[in-house]
Amino acid sequence: MQAAAQILIVDDQPDNLLILEDLLSELYTVHAANNGEQALERLARGERPDLLLLDVMMPGLDGFEVCRRIKSSQELADIPVLLLTSLESPDDEEYGLSIGAEDFIQKPYSPPVVLARVNNHLRLARASRQLRDRNDNLERLVAERTREILTQAEELVRSKQAVIASQDATITALCSLTEVRDNETGGHIRRTQNYVRVLAQALVDHPRFRHELNDETIDLMFRSAPLHDVGKVAIPDAILLKSGKLTPEEWEIMRRHPTYGRDALAQAEAELGDQGSSFLRYAREIAHCHHEKWDGSGYPQGLRGDEIPISARLMAVADVYDALISRRPYKQPYTHQEAIALIQEGRGGHFDPDIVDVLIGLADTCRDIANRYRDDDGDEAI
Repeated sequence: MQAAAQILIVDDQPDNLLILEDLLSELYTVHAANNGEQALERLARGERPDLLLLDVMMPGLDGFEVCRRIKSSQELADIPVLLLTSLESPDDEEYGLSIGAEDFIQKPYSPPVVLARVNNHLRLARASRQLRDRNDNLERLVAERTREILTQAEELVRSKQAVIASQDATITALCSLTEVRDNETGGHIRRTQNYVRVLAQALVDHPRFRHELNDETIDLMFRSAPLHDVGKVAIPDAILLKSGKLTPEEWEIMRRHPTYGRDALAQAEAELGDQGSSFLRYAREIAHCHHEKWDGSGYPQGLRGDEIPISARLMAVADVYDALISRRPYKQPYTHQEAIALIQEGRGGHFDPDIVDVLIGLADTCRDIANRYRDDDGDEAI
């Protein structure tokens, strides 16, 4: 490697050139220039020595000026410059280093010193060049990898958007089927899913709920809530659309709709495979368990307390609140205050007490949701 190193010596004194050429030519490829202008011309033509030995005291452009111009050039600044001088003033040495010179070699020359400093600076320059090349390669690799990651991220976003669109289309289709058969309105669906979301968001940091509630699961619950009564599509019209009170036999059939909903969504999960399981999990839980009660007196399984999925506990409060404030063929609507009071009476019996407490704290928010999505049937705001 050292034998291939290119050294340019710049000195206006032929004797000094000969001394250095004789000393260095056995180890390096040596080139000579007689003055600063000639050295700059050679560099401008594209010559790139590995090291430049530059005499300070020359007519025309002195060594300091040549060094300053080289170090001011972006293309040439990495060429190591050793200044050759008989000057002994500390100010001269300080100035030379300040304009970018790597080192000084004093005249008269000491061959061992010249050889050692040339060798040391060539090694240092070679190491710096290798480090710079590695950094350039690393920057290139980082840039390439960053582009790959951004491309992958964009593809994932597009893929996720496509999945979400497919999920929403599935929910919309099922909801449309439910609305056609049920006497409950689209407003009820929009209101209850928004109640579920605000209640869940308020419980994100609660010790009993934070293990499951996060932005992603809350969004899935919000989007799944409209399917809470999807099982009613399997209930006969004579029972589902009856305006009067149901007989015990009819009520027994009506109570089967959570199981019908669970079975239909479980079958859809099986058809969709793992891709759809997380999406339909909450829909299945809500459809099957939103009529369960905290004290175990609900149906269809008689689950108690935390046995009831969180999604279904949220839906139970949302569904009952909205049913109370809504007009039905068989009842007049309760006022907002009456509905909140009745739900508070069910705290720890019908409903999870912590969810009831959150509903009470968000009572005004729930009333705003009810008014925003109220049915277009002439009802006034609550």
